[in-house]
Amino acid sequence: MIVRILTLLCFFFHTASFAAVILQYHHVSETTPASTTISPSQFEAHLTYLKDNNFTVVPLSTIVESIKTQQVMKDKIVAITFDDAYTNILTTAKPLLDKFGYPYTIFVNPGIIDRYESRTSSPYLSWAQLKSMADDGVILANHGFEHDSLIRMKAGVSEEQWLAEQSKLLLSAESILKEKTGQSWRYFAYPYGEYSPAIQAWIRQHDFVAFSQQSGAVGIKSDITSLPRFPASQPYDKISSLRDKLNSLPMAITLSEQDAQTIYQHKQSKKITFTVQADDFYQSQLHCYISGLGKQQVDWIDDQTFSITFKKDLPSGRVRCNCTAASKSKPGRYYWYSKPWFVLKPDGEWFHL
Repeated sequence: MIVRILTLLCFFFHTASFAAVILQYHHVSETTPASTTISPSQFEAHLTYLKDNNFTVVPLSTIVESIKTQQVMKDKIVAITFDDAYTNILTTAKPLLDKFGYPYTIFVNPGIIDRYESRTSSPYLSWAQLKSMADDGVILANHGFEHDSLIRMKAGVSEEQWLAEQSKLLLSAESILKEKTGQSWRYFAYPYGEYSPAIQAWIRQHDFVAFSQQSGAVGIKSDITSLPRFPASQPYDKISSLRDKLNSLPMAITLSEQDAQTIYQHKQSKKITFTVQADDFYQSQLHCYISGLGKQQVDWIDDQTFSITFKKDLPSGRVRCNCTAASKSKPGRYYWYSKPWFVLKPDGEWFHL
């Protein structure tokens, strides 16, 4: 009887949550830059895979509200998002999404839409087009007034002054979205995926939910100031890659104040320590990779804490540490966590956007 109770408790512990995946796209086209593009045929292949493998595609708001209210959803939940509001979302992606009946979200830069509004030819959707899509049920959300990184402060400006300026821009963008489309979700996608703990605190202070660009599934314990999204454009658009992402599970990890930092000087750090809030995997099967450095050695300190000592200095640019581990209770599926760093060049300057 005791064994049965423990088994049921273990089952409850591992299933009283959910695993959702948020996919990030930009262009659906044959002619736009490859790094932000998926072809129409491959995008349709993604949608077909979702349908054929019994994934449920939901509005982004469904996932957000489940985290906010700590309400369990069923498994295999997916949300589809687009950044930058390009016209091919309407002309190419929308007919395919309508064919499958899938909801989606577009993150918009109001300043850019305004700037192109009077031009006869624009790569961006107009306010009239966006309003029509909003009326059709598409979620329109905030991608910043322009498309400026929030962590690249202007020279001679204090952090307090910088955040005050960014607050005005963020709230102005939200106000314009409300005025032009009737929607104000207070969802914000970080331009270039760049953020810091100070920016996360600022997001929380303004009662926004923020989305990043590092990999990982979303669950009840996910931090709503940096919800991960899986990039699904080239070169990550292959079905084999998509399958692994869609079947991933959220790995709840906490970091110390020091290890939570994201902006690093060149050669600043040699090590990071993680605390895991789950035990549904074998420690020996946890593997971590850092972009530019490859697979790293994982050293377990105790049952919940492990560290990585970098093989070499982190390279300049946007760097990711991806950690995965096979689930005990869900064979064939993997816990997935990604930690971003934004590493300055050796001369202390920012890398190219």
